[in-house]
Amino acid sequence: MKDYLILRDLPEPISRDDLHAAAEKSGETLEELRDEDVDIRWVDSEVLTNDDGEVTGTFCHYKAESEDAVREHAERAGLPATRIDRQGEPLAGED
Repeated sequence: MKDYLILRDLPEPISRDDLHAAAEKSGETLEELRDEDVDIRWVDSEVLTNDDGEVTGTFCHYKAESEDAVREHAERAGLPATRIDRQGEPLAGED
């Protein structure tokens, strides 16, 4: 599997409850894809918020067999996939 980073830029901010509902739908869709022998796994996500604490998007890390698998997951789950890229070598931050 390859590592992919997905930017999910939301057109309008959503609540934390909406975010949790989207994560639930995402998990159900991942299970469906795996049942169809698609190799895909959600690793983690960073949540983007505005000053009011509303969710404006996410950066998600997935392991998958292909970019097409990541895109198929997004489409089936009804999630935006503004940008999908392979993960490169990380840079070290400050100590």
